[in-house]
Amino acid sequence: MATVLYILGAIVLLIVVLALLAPSKYDVNRSIEINKPVGEVFDYLKFVKNQDEWSPWKKKDPNMKQTHSGTDGKAGFTVKWEGNKDVGVGEQEIKKITKNKSIETELRFYKPFKSQSDAYLNVEKLADDKTKVIWGFTGTNKFPMSIFMLFMNMDKAVGKDFEQGLADLKSILEK
Repeated sequence: MATVLYILGAIVLLIVVLALLAPSKYDVNRSIEINKPVGEVFDYLKFVKNQDEWSPWKKKDPNMKQTHSGTDGKAGFTVKWEGNKDVGVGEQEIKKITKNKSIETELRFYKPFKSQSDAYLNVEKLADDKTKVIWGFTGTNKFPMSIFMLFMNMDKAVGKDFEQGLADLKSILEK
């Protein structure tokens, strides 16, 4: 009986230690320079529907079902999707737009697991005909998901997708 209690105590202690060591927040982003004026880049990016042309996740499931509500390019616009195992089920809502600066959205995932992240597209004028685009998302790892993040690198998991999406965005805008 005492052995069982020691084993249970060790398991509880291990879970507590892992929870304390686990990363509580994440911020993954990538950037690219686009040879177009900041206003032109921003005016394209603020429309969530345009992401269908460059989003790496749309390529992973070109047949995903999407529904939209609100006015695209304005706060409150929401796109909901249902796709294969690579894209899951979720929605993205525009929360705030700051002209020629940023588009802030909230990502809500329902499947394969429930989570919420804040996504952003920031633009920065580098020259009259050169714009830096920063695409990323941030969030908080809640227990017990935080323990899994000890074994999964969020940057590696989605960083390549961000790079591919930004490369496609650059290609589209520089045509």
